[in-house]
This record gives sequence, C-alpha cells and structure tokens, in this order.
Amino acid sequence: MAEQREEEGSKFSARVGSKEERMLRARRERRSGVWFGLGMMGMVGWSVAIPTLIGVGIGIWLDLSYPGKISWTLTFLSIGLAAGCANAWYWVKKEQGKIRGTDDE
Repeated sequence: MAEQREEEGSKFSARVGSKEERMLRARRERRSGVWFGLGMMGMVGWSVAIPTLIGVGIGIWLDLSYPGKISWTLTFLSIGLAAGCANAWYWVKKEQGKIRGTDDE
C-alpha cells in the first residue's frame, strides 16, 4: 500500500515538474501573446483557403474545357480542402511540438 502511494506521488511530482518547466519556458520565450495567436490563426486560415481556391480554379477550368457527368469543380474543391486541412494540421502540430519542446518534424 505504501509502495503504491510512493509510486503515485512520484508520478504526480513528475507531472507537476513537467508543467512547471513548460510554464517557465513559455515565460522566457513570451511568444504566445495575443499577436502570436492571431498570426497563427491567420496562417492556419490561409493554409486551408489557398489550396481550396486553387482546387476550385482547376475544377472550373476542367469543367469549361472538358464538360462531363461529374463536376470537376466539386471534386477539386474537396481535394483542395483536404490538402489544406492536412497542411494546417501539419503546421499546428509543428507549433505544438515547439511549445512542448519536442519539435516533432
């Protein structure tokens, strides 16, 4: 019983130490302010919007050049949106790794 409490106590201490280290690193870097957050939202938004608009442009061009039974515009809109979301996920994951200090690349 006492062994289990010591193990739980050491796990708790490790978690508290990890959170404290992250907090101190964030205070030193001071990059997670309001402007950083707004810039990050803008980057994520544009990383989704640009591939989506490129996909729509390609789809419209294909619909005008090669009309058919399927809508190329909707097809490439979906492809562009998926590519943009994957791109945004990559950048958010990368920034999250920098914040936590793991730098997952």
